[in-house]
Amino acid sequence: MSVKCVVWDLDGTLWDGIAVEQTTETLLAPRAEVLALIDELAARGVLSSIASRTDPSILALLLADEPLAERFVAPQADWQDKSVALRRISAELGIGLAALAFVDDNPFERAEVAAALPEVLVLAPEQAAGLLDSPELDPSALTPEARGRVRRYREEARRKDAETAFTGSRAEFLRWCGMRLTLRAATEADVPRLVELARRTHRMNTTGDVPPVQDVLARLTDPDGWFLPVAELSDRFGGYGLIGAAVIEKGTAAESSAAVAWRVRLLALSCRVAGRGVAPAFLRWVMDRALTEGALELHVPVRPTGANVELRVLFRQCGLRVTGPQPEGLAILGRRLDQGPLPDYPEYLELEKVDP
Repeated sequence: MSVKCVVWDLDGTLWDGIAVEQTTETLLAPRAEVLALIDELAARGVLSSIASRTDPSILALLLADEPLAERFVAPQADWQDKSVALRRISAELGIGLAALAFVDDNPFERAEVAAALPEVLVLAPEQAAGLLDSPELDPSALTPEARGRVRRYREEARRKDAETAFTGSRAEFLRWCGMRLTLRAATEADVPRLVELARRTHRMNTTGDVPPVQDVLARLTDPDGWFLPVAELSDRFGGYGLIGAAVIEKGTAAESSAAVAWRVRLLALSCRVAGRGVAPAFLRWVMDRALTEGALELHVPVRPTGANVELRVLFRQCGLRVTGPQPEGLAILGRRLDQGPLPDYPEYLELEKVDP
């Protein structure tokens, strides 16, 4: 899994010296090269956070410094182990521990995190700049969604604050958000983001397979054989960008009496939209399109993992059942589209369906 958030220590890492030993209530000056690296990571879609074993008053001072505070999401500063702080950051941001990198000058702290959280990439400060060498962070390969990732996490923090203050039900809050879901066929410009979704998503991903860009482009040019739908979401807080995609093979009946079936070779949705009704709406639109084009069955190969349980539960709620195994650890989920009710479109979502 690629690094989505770098978690920085403070004393000896973000700045020289120990903040609590200051005789005045002021912060130590951050290292210019560390700030520059944080800013470059942000420009490439990588978040930064803080995990420091220090007096919480230091965090209060940092948060009062707006230019500095704006660089960090979900910062943690107290006297607990750094591994505890990293677990909180992972939970608050909704990203897996394997998507975190931890930077600390203290070998003891690095060893504690490495022992408690072996999924986390642990680095000394002098190793941190090497993160920029990742092919996934090549500026020429970044999608608009990747470049705007830091901004979107800040928007999500405002959504959470608004939901905490909201006095109505969850459905009422979602309706108040004014969510608009656009469902359309993919274009060539969407291909890098489609591949990125396949690579980066885990909770809402059917197989974990990442299709080569050239394969996706070839299927785009074969509308008789393939359908590549995508979904975009926005609300009163901002735009989520392209948050869902699928690669669907249009089937043909093997016999004159056999039902035509569409097979979903890949379905990937950003975990940032979990619980907002996007997944069932996206799946319902796919079912509608299949029926419109004469298909009576939908088949979805799924590779069951500990991460995609939520997606498999969604499929069951939408009427899909296991119809048989397939080699390489896949199970085939399927249903008839002309029998039984199809999943409802959530009433709090404003839908824009753009037909090819």
